[in-house]
Amino acid sequence: MKSPTGRKPPPRLVARFVAISWRDLAVSFGPILLVSVAAIWLAVRLIQPAPPNTLTMSAGPKGSTFWNAAQKYKGILARNNITLVVLESEGSAQNLERLSDPSAHVDVAFVQDGLASKVPDGLVSLGSVSYVPLAVFYHNPVALTRLSQFEGMRLAIGAEGSGTRALALALLKSNGIEPGGATKLLPLSGDDAARALVAGKIDAAFLAGDSAQPPVMGRLLRMPGVRFFDFTQADAYARRFPYLTAITMPMGAFDLGRNLPATPLHIIAPTAELVARDSLHPALSDLLIEAAKEVHGRSSLLQHAGEFPAPRAQDFPISDDAARYYKSGKSFLYRILPFWLASLADRLIVLIVPIVVVLIPGLRLVPALYAWRVKSRIYRWYGALIGIERGVMADTSPDERRALVRKLDSIEESVNGMKMPLAYADQFYVLREHIGFVRARLAAVREAGDETKDEAKQEAKQKAKDEARDDRQNEPNAAASSDTPQPERPDGRTR
Repeated sequence: MKSPTGRKPPPRLVARFVAISWRDLAVSFGPILLVSVAAIWLAVRLIQPAPPNTLTMSAGPKGSTFWNAAQKYKGILARNNITLVVLESEGSAQNLERLSDPSAHVDVAFVQDGLASKVPDGLVSLGSVSYVPLAVFYHNPVALTRLSQFEGMRLAIGAEGSGTRALALALLKSNGIEPGGATKLLPLSGDDAARALVAGKIDAAFLAGDSAQPPVMGRLLRMPGVRFFDFTQADAYARRFPYLTAITMPMGAFDLGRNLPATPLHIIAPTAELVARDSLHPALSDLLIEAAKEVHGRSSLLQHAGEFPAPRAQDFPISDDAARYYKSGKSFLYRILPFWLASLADRLIVLIVPIVVVLIPGLRLVPALYAWRVKSRIYRWYGALIGIERGVMADTSPDERRALVRKLDSIEESVNGMKMPLAYADQFYVLREHIGFVRARLAAVREAGDETKDEAKQEAKQKAKDEARDDRQNEPNAAASSDTPQPERPDGRTR
């Protein structure tokens, strides 16, 4: 709407000042919030679930060393509210079979090294926990020093599928004795093999595990006519079979009073490993290794104190969690907090990390982004103002100057309608001052143009007056000249 004078009224000031611009704050904080939510979502996807409160272990025959050890594990885990279900088995071979079969739902088991010709996928070792000594007792008038000397005899090498039988077959094969030959390989084990040897029904018995513990070996060594086979090639066997360890039984180890044995004896022994599925929760891995230290860490005739459990990579690779435990022990949280609380805190830390790494630094950027967005609404008008000012300084026509005025009016109207936070009111008014400055420059140029135009009109008017005055002055002179007679020339013409 125009005023009665024909000029456009000045733009109205309808700007609003608010405490905070929520739209700018949302735009500034929104991307950071989205990135943080994405990081937390990814952390939740990767976070370990809470450890289960039930584990299943395949141990061994009831009353065996492994069965008794599993019962001790059960009591230790119960301190941390973990229930251990112990399954009876025929031995290491069945334990390995159960672990290899996911449908068996066995989480952990004792497995003798040397049984797995090919390590099944998905199985890892939590460490070796004990030696499984192999002792060979025999009847013979002359002491034997090599396994090859048993060729053609009756040998009890353990029940089908047992770890003892698998180890005996491997050792005999390396000495040229295989099934189907002149040597009779009988499926007797444990007490049955010992009784058959004492009764003279067999010539030699291969005993391992519980049947070859120091008390059993000492009892058989006292039997008349029974000899203990001295593995004089123990070091060679340990080199040929990496899972074997050469062990020396010192004089008097079985009976100090009777000095049994009278000379140091050499035996060989594979190790038993605590094998688990690779899906075992890290917290439970730590608990099982702690239980193994308590159960298997004491000294005996076959081992030193603290020798087991140990991260000996034999048939199965050491799990990453077990390697970390053997290197640095339990994590800080599990050392200072109860198991259930440490497990909860361990998972919460995974959620806190994205917040600390992404959200907190991002929040420090929000004020700067917010200020930039608010100021950008002010600064973006300066480009247009500079363009108008340059147009003013150029040689422009009246129509062009009127166009610049309309453009400046449009800018001022837009600025006057802005919504600004109170903290930036000073910059808002500075912008309005600059708009007024450009308007003043434009008005000055316009007035200068009008003055130039008026001067030209005045000059033209004055020139017209001067010409009119000159004409009036010349009219009497012209009339006088016309009334005066002109003298004649000799040729009769008038001058």
